[in-house]
Amino acid sequence: MSRRFEGMTVLLTGATGGFGCRSAERFAAEGARLVLSDLDEKPLQELASRLDCETEILAGDITDEKLSEALVKLALSKFGQLDVALNNAGIVHSFVSLANLPTEEARRVIDVNLLGVFYAMKYQLPAMSRQFRETKRPGAVVNIGSSAGLSAAPKMALYAAAKHGVIGLTKTAAIEYASKGIRVNAVCPSYARTPMAQSFLKITKASEEAAYAELTRSVPMKRLAEVDEVVEAIMFAADPKNSFMTGASIPVDGGVSAI
Repeated sequence: MSRRFEGMTVLLTGATGGFGCRSAERFAAEGARLVLSDLDEKPLQELASRLDCETEILAGDITDEKLSEALVKLALSKFGQLDVALNNAGIVHSFVSLANLPTEEARRVIDVNLLGVFYAMKYQLPAMSRQFRETKRPGAVVNIGSSAGLSAAPKMALYAAAKHGVIGLTKTAAIEYASKGIRVNAVCPSYARTPMAQSFLKITKASEEAAYAELTRSVPMKRLAEVDEVVEAIMFAADPKNSFMTGASIPVDGGVSAI
């Protein structure tokens, strides 16, 4: 059976989180070489040690623009190419109304969730564009958005604003680089069974049953997404055979965006 990403280099941020970890496993299983990044080095080392592929790691804070530059340089120096970038690093903030959100917490969410994607693409896109110009190897960028980036998200104002911004960056970059061999798409999940959902449970200080009821209240399917359901969409967006889709924001939200 052919492997979709055989011989390709995939750069992945937020690599040790729910979507990131599973995506790394899937890309590795389908033949990719990986450049992995997250805040802490030890979890990255543990992830890399169990992947059956060539792997490079670089820990750092995605809000530091120099990290994004270094990750692209690492991919090119170690593997000679950059074919797919999955910009997955993200955080949530306190589940409160807009006026009650601490300003510093709001700034951090914008820095990580929006500027982190901007910094990443600022270095990924020129490298992929140059690669296409010189070798005709196309590139694909997949940004992790959110259902909160497609509609309102009460008590998640700055998270929603940042994810709306990610959609704006995705669409704009898709148009700017459509003729340069690069596809740029966003995958927009609602809450899934990830550590981020667990952090929501801690923030609400409610029982697990009550917290999950709140998370799924507006979801027509009345459940959380499973990590593999979201990762399946990520793989679809990155798949080189999916060569005519760019600028899309793909909802994986149990029907939320259809309301």
